[in-house]
Amino acid sequence: MTIQCDIAILGGGTGGYVAAIRAAQLGKEVVIIEQDKLGGTCLHRGCIPSKSLLRSAEVFAMMQDSEQYGIAADGVRLQFDQVQSRKQGIVDQLHRGVQYLMKKNKITIVRGQGRVIGPSIFSPQSGAVAVELEDGEMETVVSKNLIIATGSRPRDLPGLEADGKLILNSDHALQLEQLPASIVIVGGGVIGMEWASMLNDFGVQVTVVEAAPHILPQEDEEVARELHRLLEKRGVTIYTGASLQLDSYTAQEDGLSISLLHNEQTIQLSASKMLVSVGRRANVETIGLANTDIAIENGFIKVNEYMQTSESHIYAIGDVIGGLQLAHAASHEGITAVNHICGEPVHYDPVQVSRCVYTRPEVASVGISAAQAKEQGREIKIGKFPFKAIGKALVHGDSEGFVKVIADAHSDDLLGVQIIGPQATDLISEAALAQFLDATPWEIGQTVHAHPTLAEILGEAMLAVDGKAIGM
Repeated sequence: MTIQCDIAILGGGTGGYVAAIRAAQLGKEVVIIEQDKLGGTCLHRGCIPSKSLLRSAEVFAMMQDSEQYGIAADGVRLQFDQVQSRKQGIVDQLHRGVQYLMKKNKITIVRGQGRVIGPSIFSPQSGAVAVELEDGEMETVVSKNLIIATGSRPRDLPGLEADGKLILNSDHALQLEQLPASIVIVGGGVIGMEWASMLNDFGVQVTVVEAAPHILPQEDEEVARELHRLLEKRGVTIYTGASLQLDSYTAQEDGLSISLLHNEQTIQLSASKMLVSVGRRANVETIGLANTDIAIENGFIKVNEYMQTSESHIYAIGDVIGGLQLAHAASHEGITAVNHICGEPVHYDPVQVSRCVYTRPEVASVGISAAQAKEQGREIKIGKFPFKAIGKALVHGDSEGFVKVIADAHSDDLLGVQIIGPQATDLISEAALAQFLDATPWEIGQTVHAHPTLAEILGEAMLAVDGKAIGM
């Protein structure tokens, strides 16, 4: 059987289904090919379930420290099975919401594993998709344009391949039925540090091993150092600039042990489990790319600014193209691809995409850091303001951290904003909007921010760029 449509989308994750909705809005007939559940990694194995667990961990930690608010909460205990049940309930509710959106926008879903095929009786050019359906039958989807949105999966570390028992990846960790007494987390990037913060709040003894000189290697070093300090203050052990001795790994009856080299010293680590979090690998191997002229670069599909591959009628978006590998980035890449297909105005700048880390405290940024600005040869000026000078932060009992603003010393252009502190992942949107609208720090500083709010810190940090902050 053959299905004809305007746009076919291989993969129904966040990028894929958002692209489908946008295409439907523009009057296109759309088919999504998905072998699993709509929503992809973000909804089922990433953003949503992990943030649900992080929220439960945050509440548990707050209740244990409730006396600072004048509230005695004796006998607080963790019911991890209920934590997992709450997480799954949220995922299921959002999954139903995505299914509703597909019906509302009249988007056809073909369930099965899709593989791109070359020129055939179905189409004179590559880009049709042969789909092996759940019942074993075959179906072919033929479209004028194809968008590949097959996502990614956790990357294995050779010598420490995840087995789901002693050595976990993030997919396994989300399905834990009970918490380990201790864990070694290999990788101090975003996912590794979120798990470190969460498990520490749940009472797990956490050790982080990162090969780079600082955790969160893609973020501002000063922000990373502050998060390092605050997590160590909570009892997390962090080794940076460290390398694991893979041949020393041994599985034991009650856990595992492994050695690492740190500051020219060998340190022996033992733990109940290990979480390997060393990045993600694009799902490109089994989707038929060999039947096309699509270029692969460093394991990811190569695209241009409009998300076109080297075959102009085939586009690719999301984790499969590398880059930021964020759900909201994938969504806007999908919108960009559809807009380009439909001849609509295109505007997507990855530099203007906010990056968020849901640790405690949260970390968020947009634009470039001071180090990156200097690498570009820019002369910069920096404004910085602490949360401890913000009344709402003190009221909330969460005043660690700061906002850092980077501006061009000559043009006054807003180059970047970095935040570490309470609700940083929400506050960053004001900075992202300011950068999108080409607002200067002075203009943002002149914006009246309500008092008392955490958002006041952005106004103060913007004024601090020119030494005109009011609150300190």
